[in-house]
Order: sequence, then C-alpha cells, then structure tokens
Amino acid sequence: LEGIAPEDQVVLPAGTVLEDEATLSQCGEEALSTLEVARRMLGGKVHGSLAPPGKVRRQTPKVVKQEKKKTDRRSQVADAVQLLLCQCCAHFCKKKGLNANS
Repeated sequence: LEGIAPEDQVVLPAGTVLEDEATLSQCGEEALSTLEVARRMLGGKVHGSLAPPGKVRRQTPKVVKQEKKKTDRRSQVADAVQLLLCQCCAHFCKKKGLNANS
C-alpha cells in the first residue's frame, strides 16, 4: 500500500492475521487465493457492545420473594394503641424513642 510503512501493514489470509514470522504456505493458502492487506491499528479487538456502561442485565440470578407473615387486624390495632399510649404518657411507658436523652 502506498503511504503506509511495511511494518504497519497486516496480511489477512482467510480473515485471520498472518503472524510476523509465518509464511503463506504455512497457513495452508493455495495458489490464486485472495489476500487482504490492511493497516495496523492501535488498540485491540472490541468485544461486545459499544454502548456506554450501565446496568448489567440478565447476568444476576433473580431472587425469589419471600412471603411475609400476615398480621391480623387485631394485632395492628393493639400496636397502634400501644404506640399512642407511649407517645402521650412517655414517663409511664418503659419504651424510649430512638433519640431519647434519659
């Protein structure tokens, strides 16, 4: 190729890169076969998509949701009443809030 140094040229018989020390007869090429000559480029092969990195999908196993223990209405009401009593009568209740000083 004109304008390209010989060390930057790559011979591609049958779509594979010919090594620097190898000959065409070692690659199994026959007479009158087509060869491709290309320019050596910086960088390597690109594997996968060229899209920007993002969320990885379809690679992590899906976790099965666990069933929650069902609470009846009576226990919910009892918990709400106990919470109200603790808020209005804080000195009688032994439970303290998260940021209690005493």
